[in-house]
Amino acid sequence: MIGALITTGLSFVLALSFIIIIFLKHKPKANKVKQSFILLLVIFILFFVNIYVIMPSIIVPNMLVLNLITAAITLPLIYLLLTGGKATIKARYSRFFIIVGLLILAVPATYLYGIFSLDNVHDSIKTEEKDQAEPLSKDDTPIAVAPESARNKMQKAMSVVPNPQFYDLGKLQVQKIKEDIVYVAPLEFTGFWKFVRGQETEGYFTISATNVNAQPEFISNKMQYTNSSYFHKNVQRVIYDKYPHYVQSGEAQIEVDEDGKTWYVQTLYKTLTITDKPNLNDLKVAVVDPNSGEVSLYDTEEAPAFIEGSVSSEIASLQNEYYGKYVHGWFNSKFGKKDVRIPNESGTEKSVTPVFGENGEMYYFTDMTSPKENIDSALGYTMIHARTGELTYFNGEMNNGIMDSEGAKQIVNKEFPEKNWEGSMPILYNIDGNATWVVNVLDPNGLFKKYAYINAADSDFVVFGETANQTLKNYRIALQQNPGFVNSSDGAEIVKVEGEIDRVLVSTSDNIQIVQFILKNDPIIYTVNTTIEPKAIFLNKGDTVNMEVKIRDGATGSVESIEIKGLTD
Repeated sequence: MIGALITTGLSFVLALSFIIIIFLKHKPKANKVKQSFILLLVIFILFFVNIYVIMPSIIVPNMLVLNLITAAITLPLIYLLLTGGKATIKARYSRFFIIVGLLILAVPATYLYGIFSLDNVHDSIKTEEKDQAEPLSKDDTPIAVAPESARNKMQKAMSVVPNPQFYDLGKLQVQKIKEDIVYVAPLEFTGFWKFVRGQETEGYFTISATNVNAQPEFISNKMQYTNSSYFHKNVQRVIYDKYPHYVQSGEAQIEVDEDGKTWYVQTLYKTLTITDKPNLNDLKVAVVDPNSGEVSLYDTEEAPAFIEGSVSSEIASLQNEYYGKYVHGWFNSKFGKKDVRIPNESGTEKSVTPVFGENGEMYYFTDMTSPKENIDSALGYTMIHARTGELTYFNGEMNNGIMDSEGAKQIVNKEFPEKNWEGSMPILYNIDGNATWVVNVLDPNGLFKKYAYINAADSDFVVFGETANQTLKNYRIALQQNPGFVNSSDGAEIVKVEGEIDRVLVSTSDNIQIVQFILKNDPIIYTVNTTIEPKAIFLNKGDTVNMEVKIRDGATGSVESIEIKGLTD
């Protein structure tokens, strides 16, 4: 209400002043004046309704455009009505039309100023750059389920919801509830009449984000204020009515506190000076109680602790765009393109993918590529903290020459053309010191089929598997068989192992012989490269060995040194 009045306030005052001056100069008939006031009232009621519906934020560009439209319609109509249809504009009235003309000129001037202020938006991002890239640890970042797969399962479970014909799934959101990382999706009304009949939604679904075999659970939790409700119960309107001078970023998402209570969370920002460009150094979050409609506003990092994503994925995508594209302003982004990096569109949420770091906090991951066409190598990647909005750009030796996320997806897409299976949610991990893309393989219905582990430096090095653990194990074995395998940079500790050989397998890769074996009463598969110990090729069942080994996940062991009793000692 207040926002609508403020937004068209200038044009209302302008039109009212115009009527008064014409009345004082011409003394038009009373019925003409009355008709003018009625016309003015009708026009502003219509504009008020329009503003109520579209809810434009109270920022300079919006106010200029709306006041221009209102004044351009209102002033000529009132002038023609009061002067009896004579369209001659006398000099004493021209000032009003000059004001309209200035409004017309102010609109493109504002947007032009905004274009040349893009480097200011870039500078407003809280940024840290690291020369040494540190791909994510597979153990620290356990999200393994693609959101398409999670949503598909939730859709199939809609029959457990009372009156399921009233609802559809809302925005899917990753968060940690207690110690479990889950996807959460609220029920939303499918239309106006469903809202009229239902008045409140029934609850929300959760499903594990770490277990591809998990099934969704429906939680009964009635909500009156939702994204799909209408009038004063619409979440966007509730926030707009209280904070019309902020811009809302994307759609409000649901977050669940430790007691299972739901809250709608919406990221807000103010714009820079007179532009419509965001000030990314001053982000806020509005938290709405879906039962009472009460709204609280916080700095994003000061939001209640249960809120993982007080910075929305939409804001994270904006940050990536402004950070990578406008590093030296708009002109450089079009010509020259010095230091320009383009975020890939492979993310699961508005081109970003939520992940959890080793500290248990959520980040948005995006890899960056070159603006040059037909280049599919990654220049680096960004991690944006989902509460503070701080962007960290990783760029270093590990990213030199590795493929980007689009390239990883294309490798999967080409593998199963007859089945139309496609890659989803590529995330760059550090597996035993090797940059590795881990990709979900989904069927056309979004159902999970396989994992793909792709060596980011070698597009031909791909391992597929049914489960995360087995695929990781097979990938590590394949790495150990590769002469170019890098194992010195990972964090696995070296342990001493002694035992009797039970089984041996010798293979050759790029003219390098690899020996794999297991010990009696030991499930670990050990791998030794003959460049480490040439005599390892002569290993036989029954030999006794003493070794220094890097063991990973209790499944595979990379032999750093080996002594074979009777052969090397």
